Amino acid sequence: MSDELEAAGALATAGMVAGRVDGGAAPQGGSHHGACANCGATLTGAFCQACGQPAHVHRSLLHLTEEMLHGVLHFDTKGWRTLPLLVFRPGLLTRRYIDGQRQRHVSPLALFLFTVFMMFFVFSLTTHAPQSVSTGSAGDRAEVAEALEKADAAVASAQAKLGRVQGQADEAGDAQDELTDARVEQKALRAALQAMDAVAAGASAASAGQGSVSSAPVWVNPLRGKSPNTGHPRLDAAIQRAVDNPELTLYKLKNTAYKFSFMLVPISLPFLWLMFFWRRGIAVYDHAVFALYSLSFMSLLFIAIALLSTVHASGVAIALVLVVPPLHMAMQLRETYRLGWFSTAWRTLALLTVTAIVFALFLLFIVAVTMS
Repeated sequence: MSDELEAAGALATAGMVAGRVDGGAAPQGGSHHGACANCGATLTGAFCQACGQPAHVHRSLLHLTEEMLHGVLHFDTKGWRTLPLLVFRPGLLTRRYIDGQRQRHVSPLALFLFTVFMMFFVFSLTTHAPQSVSTGSAGDRAEVAEALEKADAAVASAQAKLGRVQGQADEAGDAQDELTDARVEQKALRAALQAMDAVAAGASAASAGQGSVSSAPVWVNPLRGKSPNTGHPRLDAAIQRAVDNPELTLYKLKNTAYKFSFMLVPISLPFLWLMFFWRRGIAVYDHAVFALYSLSFMSLLFIAIALLSTVHASGVAIALVLVVPPLHMAMQLRETYRLGWFSTAWRTLALLTVTAIVFALFLLFIVAVTMS
């Protein structure tokens, strides 16, 4: 349950960030008079001309709830105009945004933030970790226990730091982030230690003939006890930690992936530029808009596949993976860059290759960050 709550918190944060990026909903009403509550400037309209804050400041619990729901759902009239185009006419949506028709549609960055975090939220609800623990040795348990003690100390230190900097916005934000990371580490290590103890207790009971082990299948790591030897001590140590505790490693990889999902865009841009560098009138900005909208759609596609997996519709999910991405890429390329059929065809094949390369580079990046 705590994993789902953590994912829901990340989703709410992403929705509110997306709302800020996209500008939020404009307050209704005509002109306002008086002084701005934020900077004291004289008001002449619905917004302060000096700092941009809305003239009317709500002070009701109902409005606070409304803001939270808008941040999480983040679908006003812009959203309902944008989503159908994103699915069925992605090239038209991208072309309109590049050409300056932006008031009617959700910005690509806001849509990307929301859909990516929504994807990880759905994944957290539809995937379950297998019972894949290994009994390990006394030395392994001692290592995990020592790491847990350090994590407990890090949480206590972060809590104390947060208490000292209360009232200082920048320092408090950094301290809160530090505390969140320390609690994630603490939680994962505690779960790993409990799993090792539970499996060890079951194995002891079985060997002593005092009872039967739980009927739930326990997967024993086949790589346990095999020391890696790549010639790089730091890499060997990182691989050994992953082999000894795969569940903790996967948990860290998942968290790193959604924290750094924005890196997919800068990794993609050089490849997109190479596909069009000889054509005039196409800027890197155009490629960024293209990439953000394309990644937003792919996030929605993965959400659909995850939901289909819960009803055992694996055949439909496989068909979606094989057919939809190339078709959507071709549609978006043709209308965004105003291409002919031949140019669209070879660039679609190139883009499929680029997608595989970008995904591989992104995986290498998150593995490097996680293992460092």
